[in-house]
Amino acid sequence: MTARSPHTTSRSPAFSEALSFWWRLGWISFGGTAAHIAILHDELVIEKQWISGEEFLHALSHCMILPGPEAQQLAIYIGWKLHGKKGGLAAGSLFVLPSMFVILALSLIYVLLGRLPLVAAMISGLRPGVVALVALALLRVARRTLIAPAQWLAAVGAFAAMAWFRASIPLVMLVMALLGLLLGRYQPGLLPVAPQNGGEFRDNSVLPWTKLLSSLLRIATVGFVLWLTPLLLIYGFGRDFSFWRQLALFFTQTSFVTIGGSYTVIPYVAHMAVTKYHWLNSAQMIDGFSLAETTPGPLIIVVAFVGFMAGFNHSHGSTLAATLALAVTTFYTFLPCFIFVFAGAPFVEKTYGNRGMEGALRMIAAVVVAAMLNLTLFLIRGALFPPGSFSLTHVDRFAVIWIAVSFLLLSKFRIGIGRFVALCLLSGLIRWAVW
Repeated sequence: MTARSPHTTSRSPAFSEALSFWWRLGWISFGGTAAHIAILHDELVIEKQWISGEEFLHALSHCMILPGPEAQQLAIYIGWKLHGKKGGLAAGSLFVLPSMFVILALSLIYVLLGRLPLVAAMISGLRPGVVALVALALLRVARRTLIAPAQWLAAVGAFAAMAWFRASIPLVMLVMALLGLLLGRYQPGLLPVAPQNGGEFRDNSVLPWTKLLSSLLRIATVGFVLWLTPLLLIYGFGRDFSFWRQLALFFTQTSFVTIGGSYTVIPYVAHMAVTKYHWLNSAQMIDGFSLAETTPGPLIIVVAFVGFMAGFNHSHGSTLAATLALAVTTFYTFLPCFIFVFAGAPFVEKTYGNRGMEGALRMIAAVVVAAMLNLTLFLIRGALFPPGSFSLTHVDRFAVIWIAVSFLLLSKFRIGIGRFVALCLLSGLIRWAVW
């Protein structure tokens, strides 16, 4: 049964046609969340006209509220609108699987050949390029989302809490959401609404509360069974269950704190994986982030690399254990995304027009900017300084130059992500050959 709204006047594709599109999208979705959303809008609204612009904005607003990578959840939601749950499953799975296989191949190359001078040189060229990518994304997101003085103050406070007091991102996000809830309800003038392009879409066919709760219970039960099944199999047939349970629990938790997109959760994953669990070191984490930037799909796919390295290091170099850990990590990170969309979207529609909820969302956006700034500084330290040294006498001059060049290429000349990655790899080879 399809879940399409009765308000749409757009063309309904056959499931096979939609499946072909989602498969192709999984291999061409480079460039991060903003680029993914642009591709979806151009393809589905303008070219194919499978959904209207109002429906697209309606779906995007859902994904901004629900935890999980926005672009993937937007694909799940649109697939659900077109063909029900099977459409959502197909769209969300095909959005992630290509990037998972690419990151698996890159991870194998990294651990098997990464010590070769040629491979190490190419990766060294990627690191400063990734810094420029994230810095540019930070400026764009801040310009679009920080529209009120209260949001600027919230972003500064959130950054101070995370960078100086080591407060966890979930805690900071919860505090700011509660503050936004109060401001939106009692002082809405402090959080004005940003100008919007396009009309407002309201789905008046929202289900009553009794049916919503029944549907939620059914979806949650199925989701819990799916979540538990791999753990039971590992417990029955595997070894060292405590390690696999730790992976499953941590990355399930990770999926709950991705409100605002991948840039919000990556600093959290980096901090926990490096300093608490010691699954990999900081240099490997930066390399994993660089590799994730070269793959299609959501940027949060970097967690697959973290899982791979956790399995590889824990098993003393077994690529089979590393591959299994990558699959476990990917499964437990993205499974909740489907549950959030299928179960949460109807409830989100109930909150439209609620000033308190709108205020909470704007303050969450400020936390996203703070988290991106924290991530940018983390990447800058890794790209400019050798491990354990932050002295200006040890700064990597090549990295400084290439960050500046990369920023110009991306912002002024608007070079495509594929060509940019190729130039970064080439710059690393030139540096190795010359120096």
